[in-house]
Amino acid sequence: MDIFTLFPTISTSFIVISAVLVAIGWRQIIQGKREAHKKTMIAAAVAAILFFLVYSSRTIFVGNTTWGGPDDLSTLYHVFLIFHIVLATVAAVFGITTLTLGFKAKYAKHRKWGRVTAMIWFVTAITGVAVYVLLYIFYPGGHTLPVWKVIMGG
Repeated sequence: MDIFTLFPTISTSFIVISAVLVAIGWRQIIQGKREAHKKTMIAAAVAAILFFLVYSSRTIFVGNTTWGGPDDLSTLYHVFLIFHIVLATVAAVFGITTLTLGFKAKYAKHRKWGRVTAMIWFVTAITGVAVYVLLYIFYPGGHTLPVWKVIMGG
C-alpha cells in the first residue's frame, strides 16, 4: 500500500469507526446508560476529528485522487461526491451543535438534534465508504498535487 492509498484507508476507517460508535451511543441512551452514552459519543467525535485531520493532511501534503473510472460515469460520480461533501459538512455542523447542547445539559434540544444528526452521520459514512470504494477499489485514479505545491506554484 503506497502513500496515496494509505491515508484514504486510514481516514475512511476513522469515519466508519465514528458511525459505529454513534450507533452504539444511540443504543446506550435508549437503554438509559447516560454516562456510557456520553463517553461513546465523545469517542465518536474524536474519531470524526481524526478523520478530518488525516483527510486534511493528505490534501495539503500528498494531494487527492482524481476519478479513474469511465468517462460516462464521471458526471454521476462527481454529483455523488458533491452530495457527500455537502452532507459531511452539514453533519459536522450538526454534530458540533448536538455535542454542545449535550454538554450544556439542554437535553430536550440535544435529543431532537441528535436523532437528525445521527441519521445524517450514517448516510455521510455510507457515502464516504462508497467514494472510497469507487476511487481506490473499483476505479483507481490519478493523483493531484498537494495544496502547498499548488499555492507555491508547483
